[in-house]
Amino acid sequence: MIANAALAAGSAIARCVAALQANGAKKATVYLSSKLVVSACRRFRPSRRARQEDFVLKLGAPNYLERKFLKACLAAGEPLPVKRVQLRDWPRKRA
Repeated sequence: MIANAALAAGSAIARCVAALQANGAKKATVYLSSKLVVSACRRFRPSRRARQEDFVLKLGAPNYLERKFLKACLAAGEPLPVKRVQLRDWPRKRA
């Protein structure tokens, strides 16, 4: 059981990082169960001259916004684990 969870978390981490590298998003989240969430977040906004990328990985219980999203998914009938990686963009600058 623990080995399966570790394997699922490892592939979820790879999916999060790949989604962030493909898009310019700030945060990618994979919902494995109602109590286990994997997310990867960029530390800095990507630029053309950047030679490296920094990510912060989180594996654990969902935070407030993630619990709210899970509740909405379950109300809509979406089965767990959620198939698609959820992306959050960078905040918009005020004009």
